[in-house]
Amino acid sequence: MTPPYVFPEDLVQAQRAWYLAYRELSHEENPSQTTVLRRRLQQLSVRIATHPYWASIPGRAPAARMALKQQTWELELEPEAEEVRP
Repeated sequence: MTPPYVFPEDLVQAQRAWYLAYRELSHEENPSQTTVLRRRLQQLSVRIATHPYWASIPGRAPAARMALKQQTWELELEPEAEEVRP
């Protein structure tokens, strides 16, 4: 069982923005826009990786990083699920 983590809102938002930029990049055909999106992904990756939260859970950071990704991914899927409901 995965231990519960309470992530700071700015960290969750950064991870959500990362997923959004990645999804946009996968559909983008304009070379100049792909450059912008790649830079955005790099900036967000640095923000996520260097967030002070990770220092507050030494020894558990890898599991927490995966939990953040899973939690955020599930949040990203929620709007789509709501659209399908009658």
